[in-house]
Amino acid sequence: MEVITTKRFKKTVKLLRAFLFLSAIATTFFLCLLLVVIIIAKIQGPPSLFVPQSTIIYAEDEQKIGETTNQKRYWVPLDQISTDVINATIATEDRKFYQHHGFDIIRMGGAVIADLKAMAKVQGASTITQQYARNLFLSNEKTWVRKVKEAFYTVRLELNYEKDEILEGYLNTIYYGHGLYGIEAASLYYFNKHAHELTVAESALLAGIPKGPSYYSPETNFEKAKNRQERVLQSMYNEEFITKAQFEEALNEKIVLNGKTKQSNEMVAPYFQVQAIKQAADILNVDREKIDSLGLKIYTSLNLERQQIAEKYMKQIFADESTIQLGFLAMDPLTGKVEAMIGGRDYEESQFNRAIQAKRQPGSTIKPFLYYGGIKEGVTPVTPLRSEPTVFTYDDGRKKYQPSNYHDYYAYDDIDLMHAIALSDNIYAVKMHMFLGMDTLTNSVKEFGVQSPIKEVPSAALGTSPVTLIEMVNGYGHFANGGKEIEPVFVTKIEDTNGQLLYEFNPITNQKLDPKTTFVTTHLMTGMFDSQLNDYTKVTGSGIADLLTHQYAGKSGSTQTDSWMIGFSQNLVAGVWTGYDDPKEIESSEETQYAKKMWAYFMEEALKEDPPKEAPIPDGVVGVMVNVENGLLATEACPVSRLTYFIEGTEPENYCKEHLFDQLPTETQQLNENKERSWLDLIPFWP
Repeated sequence: MEVITTKRFKKTVKLLRAFLFLSAIATTFFLCLLLVVIIIAKIQGPPSLFVPQSTIIYAEDEQKIGETTNQKRYWVPLDQISTDVINATIATEDRKFYQHHGFDIIRMGGAVIADLKAMAKVQGASTITQQYARNLFLSNEKTWVRKVKEAFYTVRLELNYEKDEILEGYLNTIYYGHGLYGIEAASLYYFNKHAHELTVAESALLAGIPKGPSYYSPETNFEKAKNRQERVLQSMYNEEFITKAQFEEALNEKIVLNGKTKQSNEMVAPYFQVQAIKQAADILNVDREKIDSLGLKIYTSLNLERQQIAEKYMKQIFADESTIQLGFLAMDPLTGKVEAMIGGRDYEESQFNRAIQAKRQPGSTIKPFLYYGGIKEGVTPVTPLRSEPTVFTYDDGRKKYQPSNYHDYYAYDDIDLMHAIALSDNIYAVKMHMFLGMDTLTNSVKEFGVQSPIKEVPSAALGTSPVTLIEMVNGYGHFANGGKEIEPVFVTKIEDTNGQLLYEFNPITNQKLDPKTTFVTTHLMTGMFDSQLNDYTKVTGSGIADLLTHQYAGKSGSTQTDSWMIGFSQNLVAGVWTGYDDPKEIESSEETQYAKKMWAYFMEEALKEDPPKEAPIPDGVVGVMVNVENGLLATEACPVSRLTYFIEGTEPENYCKEHLFDQLPTETQQLNENKERSWLDLIPFWP
C-alpha cells in the first residue's frame, strides 16, 4: 500500500514538473511574443489617428450653411468637451481606463465567466483603447483575425499616445446614431449646443447611446434612452464622479431635445456651396473629392440676406408653369466677392449651374465692352452714326451681313453714342465694330476678364459669341469699380481641423483699365433708364425705370433664345440670364421681362439700407450739359439737356443756338427784326 502511494506521489510530482515546465515554456513564449509585438509596435511607431471629418461651410457672417458629407464628423479638443461627458463615458465604458495599459484583464476574465455561465455572449470587456482601435482601423466583423489586429493596434495606441490623446480620439469617433460621429456632432444634433456646454443629465444621456445607437437614441425611443441614462448616472455616482445631490438633480432634469433634429434636406444656396468647394480644392491643390473628408472650415463670401432676396424674387417672378431657366449672380465689385448665386430654379432637379457652366449668347450686353474700346480710340458720347437698314460686307467682300434693330425700328438719321447705348441700336454697334476693327472688341473683352473667345465677325458686336454669366458680371464689375482688376471670389478663408489658417483672401485690386475711359463708358450705361434719351424708340430700361429709386448703370441684352440684364452701383453688381436649356425661342412677352424685373427688384431691396455711392470723377474727365437732340452744349433755352461726361479735350465746343430765339420775349423778337443780338447773351453762365 505504501509502495502504491509512493508511486502515485512520484507520478504526481512528475506531472507537476511537466506542467510547470510547459507553463514556463508557454509563459516564456508568451512573454517573447509580447516582447516581439511591443518591439514591432515601437518600430512601426504611432498609427495615424486621422479619421474622415465633415468639411463645414460658412457664410460671410460665419453662420454655418452646410457640410460636405451626410455623416456628421467634427473634431474638438478634450478641453472643449464637458468634464461630465468624459466622466460619464469612463464610468460607463471603461472605469479603469487610466490604470490599465489597453487591456482590462480582470474585466476580460469576468466577461468570459459570465458568457460561459449564460452559454452566450452577454458581457463585453473591450476597453476604450480597444474600441478606439476598432473605430480607426477595423471593420465590425467578428473573427479571430480581427481580434488579433484589434489587440495589435491597441498596443500601438497605448505605446505611442498619452491617455488623454486616446480618450480625445475615442470621444471624437464613437458613433451616436443618425450618422453622427463624435460627441460634438451628437451634442449639436440632439441639443443644439457644443460639447463643452452639456449638463450632467445631457452628458449621461449621450454617454448611454454608443452601447446601442439605434436602440438608445432619444429621438428613436426616449423611454429606453432615459432608462439607460439612469444606469449611466448610477455608475457616475458609484465612481464618485458626481454627488448624491447631483445624481438626483440630473435624474429629475427635464431633457429637451433640439427641435431641429429632423433636418431638412434642402441646402442653403446649393449652387454656391458646390462652387465654393471647387474653389477651395483649387486653392489647396487637392482633389475635389478629398475636400469632403478633411474636416476643413471653409468661410465664404455668401451674403445670406442677399441670397434670400434673390431666391424670393425668383419664386415671385417666374411662373410655376413656365419651364424657363435662369442664372443669377451678384458680387461686390470692389473685391470680387460673390455675395449671391442661383444656378437654376431647382437644384434637386438639376445640378447644372447656369450662372457658371452655361455658355450663351450675351446679346447687347457685350456692347459696353465695344464702346469702351471705341472711347479709348477717340469716340465720344456725341459721335454720330446713321441708324438705318445696312448691309455690311467683310472678308474682302466675300461675305455679307445684314443686322436689324429690335422690331425693325430705325432713326433713319444720325444718332450719337449716348442714344445708341440707351436705345441699344444694333446698326450703330456694328458700324462702330467695323470702323474700329473687329479685333478691338476681342481685345477689349479680354481686358475685362472675359475668357471665352469672341469671334472677329460683324455679328460679334451684337453678342453672338457665347459667354458665361459669371464672366459678364465680373466684367461689369470692372466698370463699377473704376477699372480695377478683380476675379470672382467664393472662398475668403480656410482653416484645418485644428483651426490652423491654411488660406485667407487678401483683396488687392490693381488698376487694369483706363479710369477716364471706364468712367465715361459707365456714365453712358446709365442712359438705359433715362427717359430723356427716348427717341425713335424708348430706352431699353423704360419698363423697370419706375421701380428704381437710385441711379444705376447697366445694359440689357436679348437674342431669340436668351434674355439678359446686368447692372450695378459702385458697391454691388448683379446679372440675370434667362432662357431654356434646349435652347428654344422665348416666345412669351412676359418671360422676356423676367431678367429685368428680377434684377430691378433685387437691386432695390439689396441696397435698401446700403444706398449706392457716387463714383468719384477721375482727373481728366469733364462733365457738361449737352442738348440730347443735337449733341451740342446746352443752354438754359434747350428743352432737354443731360449731364454728359467726356475725356477732357473731347467735349463739344459749340453751344446749341436752335432754341434761343424761341425763348426771347415778344418785344425782343420784334426788336430782333431790326437789331441783331448775340445768342451768347442768353447763356447765363457765359463769362
